[in-house]
Amino acid sequence: MSPSRRIIEPFRIKVVEPIRMTTAAERMVHLRDAGYNVFKLRAEDVLIDLLTDSGTSAMSSEQWAAMMRGDEAYAGSKSWYRFESVVKDIFGFRHVVPTHQGRAAERILFSTVCRPGHVVPSNTHFDTTRANIEATGAEAVDLPIPEGLVPALHHPFKGNMNVAALEALIARVGAERIPLCMLTVTNNTGGGQPVSMANIKAVREACRRHGIPFYLDACRFAENAFFIKQREPGYAHVPAKAIAQEMFAQADGCTMSAKKDGLSNIGGFLCSNDDALTQQEENLLILTEGFPTYGGMAGRDLDAIAVGLEEVLHEDYLTYRIEVSRYLGEHLTNGGVPIMQPPGGHAVYIDAAAFLPHVPPVELPGQSVVAELYLEGGIRSVEIGTAMFGHRDPDTGEEIPSKMELVRLAIPRRVYTKSQIDYLVDVALDVYGRRDAIGGFRFAEQGPVLRHFTARFEPLYALRVTA
Repeated sequence: MSPSRRIIEPFRIKVVEPIRMTTAAERMVHLRDAGYNVFKLRAEDVLIDLLTDSGTSAMSSEQWAAMMRGDEAYAGSKSWYRFESVVKDIFGFRHVVPTHQGRAAERILFSTVCRPGHVVPSNTHFDTTRANIEATGAEAVDLPIPEGLVPALHHPFKGNMNVAALEALIARVGAERIPLCMLTVTNNTGGGQPVSMANIKAVREACRRHGIPFYLDACRFAENAFFIKQREPGYAHVPAKAIAQEMFAQADGCTMSAKKDGLSNIGGFLCSNDDALTQQEENLLILTEGFPTYGGMAGRDLDAIAVGLEEVLHEDYLTYRIEVSRYLGEHLTNGGVPIMQPPGGHAVYIDAAAFLPHVPPVELPGQSVVAELYLEGGIRSVEIGTAMFGHRDPDTGEEIPSKMELVRLAIPRRVYTKSQIDYLVDVALDVYGRRDAIGGFRFAEQGPVLRHFTARFEPLYALRVTA
């Protein structure tokens, strides 16, 4: 395709699902009933759902055809062997442990290797990763590069880990207290930002010098590989699949949510080259997930993932996928909306602190932006700031804010059209245009772990219906 032509969706629409249109007055009632927490909304009351890109993909005709071939044998099904073959081809590890989704892979891995007093470094841990580490009594430590904490700054690989900080951490706590090092590709908490191949190799070398296992959180591996192809010298003519294989060749194992770059609605897996560790993981899998050749998934799910893992590396798809985020980010930026620059792969992140500079972090500016996007246009997004990553000081009860206040607009794969993205832009610009009248929120109720999923909030200003 000529570089001067517009990118088009590399697919045709075969099945459509109606969206129920709502009024602003109806949305006000829905939001109030949900305790101003969009996780508690009914999906049918949402016009465009950008809460997550996890498990929300539209599956292809080839995936649906593969599901009809699903072999539901309890052990050793044909679906399992098809799934295992594709995973080993792309990821390259000796052992594959299937799970029903990514956080199950995290729980099995961390329950097996982590103990109280352990420390697990990462470029940035996402919410369930951090929670599963901390549930074992270990400490999750984020080591992003400084540029990754400045939303307005342009940098091609803001998802990179600070290798000097990693070396300092190892020197401070001792390698024996670090059961593994994680690198999330792309860096979801840090704005969907990619990690360079050079950084992957630098982290690997630091880990190997100290005898620390090195793992990738690989749920958006294809997007990360394509960013390397686009931005890192020497990779412009390397196929995305070969780049992905090179990424995994640096690691000792990985966790994977197939609900992202597996283009599936459910599923995940855990990979390793360690025979003894895999045996422990499979023992726990049998106790909690299922037999090692299905891991909590139906055979048809295994087949859908096997096809999805191959389709996600098609470069016409990846070109389109990255272009959607770029298009959204560019139009928001042109309208003055501050975002994490440059736009990520799976999402665009609004910088809520810059969007609402008059709202302090402890008054949850990201939650305000989330609420207003839903009220204005039925857009469901998610706060990635103090509501998600802040915490209460155990001694004083004081709220300790997050390092950044972001709102993620996570784009489901192969689901929404350009006109719907344009509608999203219009809604966001309308909210931004009346930002001075928007205030903050406070917690009304919150749980002890992963509080953002179940919390209820109270507004500290008078919300109003504008449409």
